[in-house]
Amino acid sequence: MTKVTMTTRVQKMEYYTLGNSGLKVSRFCLGTMTFGDNWGWGSEKKIARSVFDTFIDAGGNFFDTADIYTNGQSEQLLGAFIKDANIRDQAVIATKFSINQHPGNPNSGGNGRKNIMRAVDASLKNLGTEYLDLYFLHLWDRITPPDEVIGTLDDLVRMGKILHYGLSDIPAWYASRMQTLAETKGLKPINALQLQYSLIERNIEGEYQDLAIRYGMGLVAWSPLASGLLSGKYKRGIDNDDPTAVGRLTNKAAKGNPGFDLFNERNWGIVDELEKVAKDVGRSMAQVAINWVANRPGVGSVIVGATKPQQLEDNLCALDFSLSNQQLSKLNAASKPNLGFPYDLMSKENQAMITGGATVGSKPNSYAPQEFIDATAHSLGRND
Repeated sequence: MTKVTMTTRVQKMEYYTLGNSGLKVSRFCLGTMTFGDNWGWGSEKKIARSVFDTFIDAGGNFFDTADIYTNGQSEQLLGAFIKDANIRDQAVIATKFSINQHPGNPNSGGNGRKNIMRAVDASLKNLGTEYLDLYFLHLWDRITPPDEVIGTLDDLVRMGKILHYGLSDIPAWYASRMQTLAETKGLKPINALQLQYSLIERNIEGEYQDLAIRYGMGLVAWSPLASGLLSGKYKRGIDNDDPTAVGRLTNKAAKGNPGFDLFNERNWGIVDELEKVAKDVGRSMAQVAINWVANRPGVGSVIVGATKPQQLEDNLCALDFSLSNQQLSKLNAASKPNLGFPYDLMSKENQAMITGGATVGSKPNSYAPQEFIDATAHSLGRND
């Protein structure tokens, strides 16, 4: 990815080209899942507009939504805000398909050609635009062959309905297969992977980071604050049934969803270490958590969302400082993921069994995962 710096009305915003493309996106992407209040939580139009204005005033140009968010209201509000602000040429709009919104009709969900063609037209109508800058497969459906998906997305590029496409929440092998098909069949390649990444959730480091860096797919990280757990607003011993404990992780609507079951000793240990580092550097816990994600290898943009402008303003200051190697080491140690087999056999300690104890370097384009990531991190000026 290539870094570009532009001067805005408020501050200097950095931009990266997304994967192997010429699409320039701000290092922060505004997540608009909270735009609209018709599904139990979110922000009504006036507050959503103030969050949007705060983002563009800071130089942000990258917006993420999905056809399912607030039952279509998110797309509608985002499209209206962009039109009112007269920034369609500057805006990079990303939306997603996959989730069924019409119970009883199996073809109005999933990743088959029929649903993709239906979904893209619906999103274009909601957003009030003639094209999408970036179109994401939202969730693997375990059914549709990868050649059908990428062939359909390539057709949409040729039709002018989308400019680029990416994948979200899919197995690494599936993404790799799709990118291989694109390369061998002369189709438009995948430019982005949108995946969950935070100090709490680091499992993408097993395969996805290498995949993204090697094959030109920029990582767009979602939930860098782990649904708010890393913001500091939740405390140990919190009562999930306490009506005063307001937040996504204590919302009754989230109960039963394993993705929101984050209150455990491992995670509280990460929160404790994050709080110490935040105090040491004189920043909020949220800023430190976002800074850590944004500076990980391969990450092109980080999705930040907010239900009020003040939250977003705090998040947007997350790149105004640097963490020391010592601070990074503390955070990395506290949050080290247990990737298990076969990654535990690929440790640096076990490399001696392969090299006979000799020191073996690698070129950036060779197949040597950790060395490649280290070289990439160094070239981007990042610390691990």
